[in-house]
Amino acid sequence: MSNLLNDNTMELDRFGEYLLKSHLAQEKHARFYVSWVRRFLREAPADPRLSLTERLDLFLEAMRKDGRFEDWQVEQAEKAVRLYFHNFQSQTDWQKTTAPRVNPQADGMTSKAEALAACRQLLRVKHYSYRTEQTYLEWINRFLAYLESIPAASAAGAVRVTEPAVKDFLAHLATRHRVAAATQNQAFSAVLFLCREVLQMPLGNLQSGVRAKRGSRLPTVLSLPEVQALLARMEGTTRLMAEVIYGGGLRVMECCRLRVKDLDFENNLVFVRAGKGDKDRTTLMAEAVKPELRKHLERIKTLFEQDRAASVGPVYLPDALAVKYPQAGREWAWQWVFPSKTLSTDPRGGAIRRHHVSDVTIQKAVSDAVRKAGLSKPASVHTLRHSFATSLLLNGVDIRQIQDYLGHANVETTMIYTHVVKDMRNPATSPLDLLRAAPTHAVS
Repeated sequence: MSNLLNDNTMELDRFGEYLLKSHLAQEKHARFYVSWVRRFLREAPADPRLSLTERLDLFLEAMRKDGRFEDWQVEQAEKAVRLYFHNFQSQTDWQKTTAPRVNPQADGMTSKAEALAACRQLLRVKHYSYRTEQTYLEWINRFLAYLESIPAASAAGAVRVTEPAVKDFLAHLATRHRVAAATQNQAFSAVLFLCREVLQMPLGNLQSGVRAKRGSRLPTVLSLPEVQALLARMEGTTRLMAEVIYGGGLRVMECCRLRVKDLDFENNLVFVRAGKGDKDRTTLMAEAVKPELRKHLERIKTLFEQDRAASVGPVYLPDALAVKYPQAGREWAWQWVFPSKTLSTDPRGGAIRRHHVSDVTIQKAVSDAVRKAGLSKPASVHTLRHSFATSLLLNGVDIRQIQDYLGHANVETTMIYTHVVKDMRNPATSPLDLLRAAPTHAVS
């Protein structure tokens, strides 16, 4: 027993030295990181049937229930354990390799925990994006919680999923919570995934019978002076991101996920990889944004070199590219154009790495700029994409070419901008203006 304790102590001492040498923790924090790992090794369940992720989840949950620890201490403990196993020990077996199975009971009841675990596993097997995974799991969890509130449909952590229950849940969202049609359809898609893909229920006419009807809405667009006023109230990286979005009609996450290799300065092109519908496309790089974009790349290359010297985990690579090209994650070409200022934990793999900037950052910056500019329109980051399209239409660019720039699957989606610009180009004169302009005649 004493030999085991001595081995752990020596290993933790080396871990503390690793943290300082790699600049992954400040000197005043490194000893706390070591203490958290020591506590984890001493207190976390050692059941071989549990994956490392499950052991860590149980350990953190015990800390939260203890009542002596603040939220920041729980987060620090999680980061310390992940740094120890993933970065220092180079362990990658965080998740179970076997897919969870859902086994309905004889009375048709299904375990809530098993259903959620199976949904998460299947979403990843089918290569759904992480954001879609989180959205679907949130709605499925809400649906199962709704069933738990019905005594006849729940019992001891299990629920009974039926077609009438799905319809009742959607009606509950529409009547009690008054959600928008798009939100109701999003919830239905998530519950449908649970029923069809995980529980393999016979759906009957469920799929075609409960979707909410969405109305037709025209997008908000900004004129050139309004865009100029908005950009003038922004600065730094967020302004550069707004200019890239407006200059090429990008979606906000397409901008956040740009990598260095996606910028073609010679041909004034931006390559959008795995955009909506998992499709690649090219769009415009404005000539005006190129000088500042080059300076920005020089600054983040310095940050990249510092991370590489500190042995920070390689940048995230999609699908199996990290296996096919093991060194690609440490190459400059694959780095994010707009990286985060802080390191974060990969929610799927557990690695400590530098991810791209959060979309909340640019959304908040644009919202503040709209307010400072005194714009009366409900503008957002996506408004810049709409404004890009309408500006091209007003300048005579072909609708098919705009469709390609925006990445729309159907030209009908792009045609909505023609309804916006029809009154901006040679607008008709109101009869009231004609009346005011006409000479006044006395009525006999």
